[in-house]
Amino acid sequence: MSSQPKQGQLPTVTPHLESNMKTITSSPANLAQQAHHIAYFRSIPWCASLLDHPDIVISQSVSRVIRPLHNMEDALISQTLNRTDAIPAYITFYSPPSPSSGALVKEVSSLIALGPMVNGWDGICHGGIVMTLLDEVMGQLFAVNKQRKVMKKEPLLTGWLKTKFLKPVYTGTKERANVVLVVAKLTEVEGRKHATEAVVYGEDGTELARADAMFVQLRPKGSKL
Repeated sequence: MSSQPKQGQLPTVTPHLESNMKTITSSPANLAQQAHHIAYFRSIPWCASLLDHPDIVISQSVSRVIRPLHNMEDALISQTLNRTDAIPAYITFYSPPSPSSGALVKEVSSLIALGPMVNGWDGICHGGIVMTLLDEVMGQLFAVNKQRKVMKKEPLLTGWLKTKFLKPVYTGTKERANVVLVVAKLTEVEGRKHATEAVVYGEDGTELARADAMFVQLRPKGSKL
């Protein structure tokens, strides 16, 4: 039996890459990674308080899923930054609407651990990575709604993203990453256009950065509409 991690300590996961994409999310590697990341954040008191609600769904973020070796989708988050000194842990959680309502999930939250390999200035997250975090969590809005089968499967791409940097987003060390909370909301849907907004918060609830964006869903193949 594996022991629970100490506060701020992330267990090491050795992935076993499945070849069948239909079973990849339930592979031993992904189940282990999800369990370790949830345990990691539960070991940090302020993060645990956010997760201590019986009605929320907590899961490994879709773009963090370990893929087969030949599949490079979401490689930035699932591979390039998936290391103990970059972004060692990342989960998404939300309160689901009633299953029978068919309603969209309009708000998701993510806890993201930041290590020194995402630095711009020493100890401060690179501005481009901050924009990536905002864009990434807004994308989780679409991922969870597709999982719930209340949104079409076609990809949504960022049309534009307007960011305000309010305060430095601090990083931690390889041994103890700094954690931020990112909250994204779906504000309007008009045809294939999806308006969103997101905020990066520090441990004390201070707004560190925010963004507004427009995502456009691709047309189905063969469609001229």
